[in-house]
Parts: sequence; structure tokens; C-alpha cells
Amino acid sequence: GGAFLQGWAGGYPEIVKENELFERYYRELGIVPAGEWDAFMAALREPLPATLRITGYRSHAKEILHCLKEKYFRELQDLEVDGQKVEMPQSLSWYPEELAWHTNLSRKILRKSPQLEKFHQFLVSETECGNISRQEAVSMIPPLLLDVSPHHKILDMCAAPGSKTAQLIEMLHADMNVPFPKGFVIANDVDNKRCYLLVHQAKRLNSPCIMVVNHDASSIPNLQIDVDGRKEILFYDRILCDVPCSGDGTMRKNIDVWKKWTTQNSLQLHGLQLRIATRGVEQLAEGGRMVYSTCSLNPIENEAVIASLLEKSQGALELADVSSELPGLKRMPGITKWKVMLKDGQWFEEWKDVPSNRQTQIRPTMFPVKDEEKLKAMNLERCLRILPHHQNTGGFFVAVLIKKSPMPWNKRQPKIHQKLPQRTEDTEVTAANSGNGSDCIIEEPTLAENEESKKMQELQNSDTEQSKKEGVCGPPPSKKMKLFGFKEDPFVFLPEDDPLFLPIQKFYALDPSFPKMNLLTRTQEGKKRQLYMVSKELRNVLLNNSEKMKVINTGIKVWSRNSDGEQFGCAFRLAQEGIYTLYPFIHARIINVCIEDVKILLTQENPFLSKFSSETQKKVKDMAMGSIVLKYDPDPEKPHDLQCPIVLCGWQGKTSLRAFVPKNERLHYLRMMGVEVFKAKRKEDELENKTEEEVQHGLVQTEEGMDVEDKEHDLVTKMEAEIGEKSSQSPVESSAMEIENKIEDLEQFSKNANTHVSQESKDTDASNVKD
Repeated sequence: GGAFLQGWAGGYPEIVKENELFERYYRELGIVPAGEWDAFMAALREPLPATLRITGYRSHAKEILHCLKEKYFRELQDLEVDGQKVEMPQSLSWYPEELAWHTNLSRKILRKSPQLEKFHQFLVSETECGNISRQEAVSMIPPLLLDVSPHHKILDMCAAPGSKTAQLIEMLHADMNVPFPKGFVIANDVDNKRCYLLVHQAKRLNSPCIMVVNHDASSIPNLQIDVDGRKEILFYDRILCDVPCSGDGTMRKNIDVWKKWTTQNSLQLHGLQLRIATRGVEQLAEGGRMVYSTCSLNPIENEAVIASLLEKSQGALELADVSSELPGLKRMPGITKWKVMLKDGQWFEEWKDVPSNRQTQIRPTMFPVKDEEKLKAMNLERCLRILPHHQNTGGFFVAVLIKKSPMPWNKRQPKIHQKLPQRTEDTEVTAANSGNGSDCIIEEPTLAENEESKKMQELQNSDTEQSKKEGVCGPPPSKKMKLFGFKEDPFVFLPEDDPLFLPIQKFYALDPSFPKMNLLTRTQEGKKRQLYMVSKELRNVLLNNSEKMKVINTGIKVWSRNSDGEQFGCAFRLAQEGIYTLYPFIHARIINVCIEDVKILLTQENPFLSKFSSETQKKVKDMAMGSIVLKYDPDPEKPHDLQCPIVLCGWQGKTSLRAFVPKNERLHYLRMMGVEVFKAKRKEDELENKTEEEVQHGLVQTEEGMDVEDKEHDLVTKMEAEIGEKSSQSPVESSAMEIENKIEDLEQFSKNANTHVSQESKDTDASNVKD
């Protein structure tokens, strides 16, 4: 719960919220409208309200919203704590369908009243299930502006900690009746540890269409896919490019920024941001859309990067006009004039004014375009800048780019195995130190007009050049990977004639259309303990890129080995994570249950058959023991009952029937049915405090493998709670291990996490601030 509410109130009296250089810099740039400066600064000094998003991924979203408004918010309506009326949570006016809310309730207040504690517990538990996501309001904007459809191939370039990735997955699954959308999300992060936090976030959504990879975004490899027997380069329909930034828009939650802010942070990051954005547009399909975003207000990291990209693209890119999208969101237009300032307060208006000894810190691409016609054609005012005082949020910047044609330096490249152009003599690549890391920066050629295209070729060249240099912002060398990261198990697809599948197919009467070729395991030898599933499109990506791609995780678990099951005809039981994907293909072992039966299944550990309705008892009577599907369909004639379908995994014994559902998911369904779970939860917490043995007793004994996963899940949750918002600042503070049988490694790792510092973590603090 602590992690969920981290940052809901201030509590850092030792940090003075003053920074003279910050005020001087932004006053001079004029990004805040006249007469609003005091309001702007006052808002920055106030703690950030907590925001939450109800995930639109499931058909349950409306039920959760209904429960939230009718039960929890209603209870808060006339509540007073210490004589003060509790402020009601408000929906974000610009977020579709009232699915995002913000509240000023602090952790202290939440613990003072039983009603508030109940609300707090509801939020924490629903977050664990993936039904609610704690996410800063401004961070929700980029995925909404990407305009995602279920068939889109999406790349999230700098994805950790994963709240925006989760939004993208939800959009793919807009239609819950389609188990395998044609689109997918490839979520990338440069830091191996943060990739596991990303896995944990994505895992809550149980999608077969997400893959987490670990690469330096500025040199992320071109992937190949098989198209009708031909190998072609994969171009993405949508790219989210939420780059590392100085983070001065996050001052309300990352209080350290007040003390540490200087213009140096932005100057050091500009080159990296431009390289990542350039790599993004190279991989974008024609007609595709890329959203560039930062949690910074600084034009050096924002408009300067966009203007440079537009200039070098020679008309291949254009800024989209999104002024009519997200009505209700107050935004400022992008600016067209700005200056560059060093940390000693020295200003420069043009590149020609910069002395030669400062030309490694300040680059030509940091200045606005001087040619008025060129500047006007760029439409920089189409960028969005969100100011904190307008709607009580953090500061943010977003630009939406459309690709109209191939990038000029890519036009003559063959589709496969293209060689990058050789280094041009007139351009020089130098490394400018950024803390202990280095950013490769393109020197401005002397003959500017004739060298435009050469410069951009060199920019792409720097991707390969930088991998040869030491200290670049990328994954550590392979030897260090053994120290800092886990060695991943392989992804092995089930062979067409694997004898393992036949008993499964027969036992569950799988539909002939079931895509068995998409089943995979994580073991090459020995018994296969778990079966996972990916979409057909992700299978294509995996099979054609195993050598060039470092995959951390993909697929959802659909079956788990259960040694007891073999005697009943099938050694594999259904897994709850994958049941919504599998259900449409299963034609046997389905029991339709009424709402009263569902309540019994979710509140009792191993109920006797005699406790269920006569209809359920009849259906079970002639069915063999083993894994089953329990399905609840809503009755439209009973509007007060739960109005969304539920599919549960269960086990039929000789005399009993039980559900195999994780604790938080049980609580979620019970809440939706109006069952009071608050006291039951407290009893469970007391039990947990007594002994581990008591808690592990029962479910663990029967369900092979569950104990391992629960321990792993608790460890991740504990790590998240300790990290809280810090996970957005330093990329080496957590790892959330997903794969079974690695718990001991993970526990050992979590003890030593603070003593291991990877290459990236040695960079300046500012360069690691990432929402």
C-alpha cells in the first residue's frame, strides 16, 4: 500500500523549494503566459495529487467505475476527518469515459478513518490485479495521442516502468471478444533491471501480444519478419518515444529536482534524445505516427529536438495538429524562439556566438531555426506543453509526428542487410562526456548547405560507432551482463508433432482453429512445466530475430503441469492468467455457474459439492476429475447482479469443487458482486503476520508451482513498495523476476541490488529521471 500512495502528500521539510537559476531561466524564455508566473511557481511547490486510471482493457472497467462511484465515493461524500470535510476525488475532464481520477487525499488522512482505509485497500488490491493503474495524469497523454487500433504494430522505445505500455496493451484489446489482436507491443528499455519492473506491470494485463526487450533505444536493431515467405524489415505503425529527460516537470513529486536543477542536465541529454527520436522515425512505417514526449519544460529537450528532426527529414516528417484531440485538456502551444544558457548563467542566442571551448557542451541543433520560412513550415506551435498550474498536474511536453515518406538518408537502402554509409570526411564524430557516460554528437560541417544529407547519414552512423566506444548509454558488455542481469531461458515453440499436446487437445476438446503453433516453453530439455502462448505476429518476430534481439519476456501462461492430473487423462491444468485467451477455444469441461455459486467458490477454500446449486451438481456429476472452467454469464433481467461475464479456472475433486484464482483477483470479483471483503482482508493480513507456514498451507499443497509464483509476486510487490516513486528516477533500483524457478537468484539479487551499480546508473542523476 505504501508504494501505491507514495507522493500523495509532501513530507520533505528539509528541502527548500527554491532555485534561483530555474526561475531566471524560465522567466527569460517566457514559457509561462504573462501574469501567471506566481501561480506557476506556487503550483510547483504544492504536492502532486494522486491519479489513478481504471484499465479499459477488460469488460470489467465499467463495473469497477460503477463500484468506485456508487460505493466508495458515496461513502466519502459527507465524511469528516479531524473536523475537515474530505475532498471528493474528481474525474480528469479530458480522459475518455471517466476512466481517470485524481484525489488530494494524503496517506496520513487515509489511515485516520475506517472508510478511507477501506478505500485505500480497494485501490491497492485492484492495482495488484491490474484493474487500476497508479499513473501521473500527464503520463496518460502520449498513448491517447498515438491513436492506437488493435491491428497496429507498436514500439515503446523507453518503456520502463511501464504505465504507458499498459495503456497501449489495453488499446490493442479494445474488443475483448478477439483473443489475439493482429497488433502487438514491443516494449524496450536500456536497463536490464528496469525491464523486470516492466514485465511485472505488463504481466498484470495477461496479454499474448506484448514482448519486453532490452536494448539501447538509440541503436535498437532493425527486426525482420516473414511476409509470404520473404523476409522484410519490420516497420512500426505507432511508436512511443518517451525519452530520458532532466525531469523538471516532475518537481512536485521528485523534490530533489529543486536542489539539483541546472541547465547542464538538458545540455547533456539533448544529443541522446535526438538520437533516440531519429532511430524512432527510421523504424516508423510511412503514414505511421510517433509521439515524442518528455517530463521536462525545457525547449532544449523539446522543441530543439523536434525542430532538428524536422529540418533533417527534408519534408519526410510533419507535426500533426492535435488541437481538437483530448478536448478539456489545457495545453500551451510549442514555442519558436528560445536561447541557450550555461549553468553559470551565460546566455547564447546563436551558434556563432558560442566560443570554441564551449562547443562540446552546446551544439548547433540546440538553437532555433533562423530561416523564418523554414520555421513557419515546421508548425512548432502544434507541439503541446502542459503547465502544472493549469490543471493541477505535473509539467509535460508532447509532439506528434507523422511520417510521409522514407527518411532522406534511408531512401536508397535495400530492404534487407543494408550497409550503413561509410563515414564522410567532412563530418566529425566526437564524444561529449555526460557524467560517466558519453553521448555521440554530430559536429556541424563548415559547408552547411551542401552537407545536410551527409550530416544525417553520419547521425545514423553514430549508432554503430557508439557501440564501439566505452561508456555509451547501452547495455553493459556480455561479461558484465552475467554480473548485473539474469541469463534468460530460451523461448522454445512446441513442435508440430509434439506428443505433449494431443492429450491436452482431447481433454479440453480444443477447437480445430486453436493456434497450437503459438505455444512455447522456456525449457529445451527435461519436463516442460509451463506452457505459454503468444500471438501469431509475435511468433513471427521471435522466430526471425533470435540472434539480434535480447528478449526478457513474452507470452502468457496458459497451462501448468500438475502431476495429479495425469491419472485423469491430462497432465496440464488451466492457468488463470491465460484463461480469457484460451476460453474461446475450449469446448469441454465448462461448467456454467450462478452468482451464488461464484460467491461460494471465491469465499471458501475447498467447498463440498453439496454446497452448490442443484444445476451445478448435475453438471459436475458426469464429469471426470481434473481441471475445469467455471463460467458466469450475467442475467440482464437481474440488473442488480454483476453485469459482466467471469471465467475462472477450477479443479473438480471427488466430493468438492474449487477455484484456482489469485487472492487479489478473488477480492476483485467479490467486490464487484457487492460482497464486503474488508474484514476478510484484515484477517488474512493477521494470518500473514503469524507464520508463513499457515498462509502457504492449503492451496499451495494442491496447486503445483503456485507457491513459487506467490513468493515471487510478494517479493516484487515488496520491492515496488520500497522503491515507490524512486523507480522513476534510477534505472537500477529494482528487478521483478517473472520466470519460475529463479526465486533464489532474485532474493540474492535484491539483497545485493544496492551494491551493484551498472554503467547507466553512474550517469548524472538528472539523466535518469524518467516518468
